[in-house]
Amino acid sequence: MRLILLRHGETLWNIESRLQGHANSELSIKGVKQAEDIKKYIKILAPNRVITSDLGRTVQTSTIIGYPDAERDSMIRELNMGDWTGKSKIEIMNSQPELYRDWRDGNYTPIGGENWFEFCDRIKVGFSRRIVDDAGDLLAVVHSGVIRAACKVFLNISPDHLLPSTPGTLTIINFKDKTSPKLEAYNIGSFIPDVDVSD
Repeated sequence: MRLILLRHGETLWNIESRLQGHANSELSIKGVKQAEDIKKYIKILAPNRVITSDLGRTVQTSTIIGYPDAERDSMIRELNMGDWTGKSKIEIMNSQPELYRDWRDGNYTPIGGENWFEFCDRIKVGFSRRIVDDAGDLLAVVHSGVIRAACKVFLNISPDHLLPSTPGTLTIINFKDKTSPKLEAYNIGSFIPDVDVSD
């Protein structure tokens, strides 16, 4: 059984390096093309099931790739960024570099935001109930934070050992051996991944 994670296409807020969290932004022209371009790879992978975060950018991506009726699941939505929602990542990095670094390490939670460890627990619960051998491969249209959290909880890969997940790319976790899942693919798409991409 494979868990196939697709990050939504680039959004207008991604272009501006604004943190989205539970807020939403439409896909950019590039984001729509990223979703259209990844369809051929998804067709080859032929997932048995498809789910999506309930946030607009993932639902829009899911519709573009051919799954407008994918089940929407709030358990796999992005990390709630609290007071940092909508703020420029670059401005926060410049004005509060230590807090930003601590947040990235999971040691700081913006006011009104979601703690990294609670977020990881939510993502683990959201996916674990769906990781069943006889149900087949699962495609989940999600967010960069969800991909980092899934790599942490299922593979014990810390976010600081991962390059950013580029919009419109796939990450695959193979659960053939449930006691020791393996990273089968990371940041795979129809283009060279952008290592400086915005969250």
